[in-house]
Amino acid sequence: MAGTIGPWGAAVKALAQWPSNLAQAKRRALLQEAQFFRTKIVEGLREQAPGGKAFKPLSTHTIMLRQALGFKGTKALLRRADLRNSIAVKELHTADDSIFVGVLRTAKNSKGGELVDVARLNEEGSKPIVIKITPKMRAFLAAAFRRAGAAANRMGPPKPSTGVIVVQIPARPFMGPVFEKYGEATEASKRFAERVRKEMKGVGPWGTLKGTI
Repeated sequence: MAGTIGPWGAAVKALAQWPSNLAQAKRRALLQEAQFFRTKIVEGLREQAPGGKAFKPLSTHTIMLRQALGFKGTKALLRRADLRNSIAVKELHTADDSIFVGVLRTAKNSKGGELVDVARLNEEGSKPIVIKITPKMRAFLAAAFRRAGAAANRMGPPKPSTGVIVVQIPARPFMGPVFEKYGEATEASKRFAERVRKEMKGVGPWGTLKGTI
């Protein structure tokens, strides 16, 4: 018989490593997919249309208050960027290889507030909130609107007869639409399979072996 003997010892060793290599490739592919969703969420906040669904614009009064407080931006959920910067990817060491994408319960804003509550409030919206208007608050609002160039009589809801203001935060979902658009089973499976294929390229039991028989 002419020829050379293939490196069967190496082949057996490579076959034995295949399950481990595949598991690692799957894990890396999952992390890549999680980062993909995080990127889309951040892009959605920046473009004000997560998953292609546009946010409801900020009200005139909210923009005036921002200006009075020294914030020039008019984009929703991006006054300080705390919420955007809190979007995280975290590996969960579970049997089903789950990976978390979203706002962690430990995330805090610059003042120490829990951002998970802010995220939920904006994702789902709020019920009507009744706020008692104190003299100090009324003076602050009037001064803020004057600095913003608005007449005092454009302050909106506060009424002398009631002494309260009713506000309601509209839902501005910034995560749900992204998962809805990019999490469709068929397309997500294709992306994941392609990620695993790229991770396994050249790692298969025969990919690193040379020899003829």
